[in-house]
Amino acid sequence: MKKEIIEKIVNLNSQFYQKFGEQFSATRGRIQPGVRKILEGIGRDLSILDLGCGNGEFARQLADAGHTAPYLGVDFSLPLLKDAMQVPEHFPANFLELDITSPDWSAISGQYPVITSFATLHHIPGEETRLKILQNVYERLAPDGQFIFSNWQFLNSERLRKRIQSWDIVNINENDLDENDYLLDWRRGGTGYRYAHQYSEEELAHLAKMSGFKVVDSFYSDGATGNLGLYQIWEKR
Repeated sequence: MKKEIIEKIVNLNSQFYQKFGEQFSATRGRIQPGVRKILEGIGRDLSILDLGCGNGEFARQLADAGHTAPYLGVDFSLPLLKDAMQVPEHFPANFLELDITSPDWSAISGQYPVITSFATLHHIPGEETRLKILQNVYERLAPDGQFIFSNWQFLNSERLRKRIQSWDIVNINENDLDENDYLLDWRRGGTGYRYAHQYSEEELAHLAKMSGFKVVDSFYSDGATGNLGLYQIWEKR
């Protein structure tokens, strides 16, 4: 994908989450079943780097579960980060404004035994951008750590398929995009548009291999049909 198209898509999603951050946060008052399953398997004494932390509901659930180790939530949406900071005072959480598509992650120091990224990577356009993010994840993951993430499987829902719109709306030529790149609309508090990519297990296996990881677990969860989220756990090879 051309650099200028990547930049245009990143800007599109950035504008969406700045403009509709409050409305989006209002629809995320609980964690998904797949995230709950992951949460129950994370040791309470393991520090966590959470990429795309959103409104912080995962952090609040960790606090409720008695998690004691430091947590760093990262997001680029100020409205979402504002909500994310509403965590119990006893929970050792910090939050950082950062666009993970930026190559500069110097604000995140050290290594973490657990790095999570729920419903975030499907908003990242272009393989080159994804591999740069995964390189940054690799560098910040402890040697025996786990990278745990989920990706939206919106094509598995007839209702969500109806949200797919023409790229002409945002002045992007469909021929400049990769396979399984889509534009979806948003209808709460106004009309908005955001980019999303539907990953397959094969594509994720390719990205894992290219970035020095191995897939150690993969499962589907969420939604009435139990297949609206594809969850994976990666470790360093």
